Amino acid sequence: MKKAKLLILICAISLNVVFAQENIENATSFPYIEGPYLGQKPPGVTPEVFAPGIVSAEHRDLSGFFTPDMKEFYFTRKDLKNGKWSLIVFKSENNRWRESVVGPRVGRPIISPDGKTMHLGRHYIERNESGWSEVKSLGPMFDREDWGIMRLSSSAKGTYVFDDYKNNDVIRISRIKDGKREEPRLLGKEINTGRWNAHPFIAPDESYIIWDGERDSGYGDTDLYISFRQQDGSWGTAINLGDTINTSDGEAGAFVTPDEKYLFFNRNEDIFWVDTKIIETLRPH
Repeated sequence: MKKAKLLILICAISLNVVFAQENIENATSFPYIEGPYLGQKPPGVTPEVFAPGIVSAEHRDLSGFFTPDMKEFYFTRKDLKNGKWSLIVFKSENNRWRESVVGPRVGRPIISPDGKTMHLGRHYIERNESGWSEVKSLGPMFDREDWGIMRLSSSAKGTYVFDDYKNNDVIRISRIKDGKREEPRLLGKEINTGRWNAHPFIAPDESYIIWDGERDSGYGDTDLYISFRQQDGSWGTAINLGDTINTSDGEAGAFVTPDEKYLFFNRNEDIFWVDTKIIETLRPH
């Protein structure tokens, strides 16, 4: 037992050291990539592959998101040659983008609205002067062996929404009330319906939640759904984002850019983006 605990401690320390400082040796310069959104021409209402050959390359690239200042773009990459997952970042320095490896992937990373915390499932890292802190646990309320948290997203108010693949693929929510975090509870049948519900994204103002689900009424495999928060605080009926976004392939891992202009998501092994007009056309008026 002591040897097992020691091994776990050594692995944790090794992982934290990697996250504490970006791997500069693996950094790559792209002198001709400049301008917003990695120099990419913004899409319209039809989804397009994001940064083909740069971000969406020959590997498996998922979970893309920008920091609030739009100067850093993170995503996860599985090297198809060695099977290893990494967290990659492109940083804009003097209006030019530079790529580097942050470290091994932990959970499904996503940034908090204030940009100070990167959530990694039931773990997280915090922004500091040198980059990012060591990997930390969210504590016993979330760090449970009987829960399978892949992605945890937070609002500007600190509300958490997260999935659980170990318990019928459901999504839970945890708010802060009177300065204290509430015990997570299951969201209602409006969201937790069908064979799969995962990878939620909650809007910073908590006006909607987007997630991927698998339902008989869908277009095949997993589709992206949205639920808008009602005036009484409840969540509205799930709305499929439609056949412009969803296909017979699997769509998942939604994220809306901090400037609220574009929806990013995964389709198969690539990252796509599309104008957020689709959200406004579905929003109840």
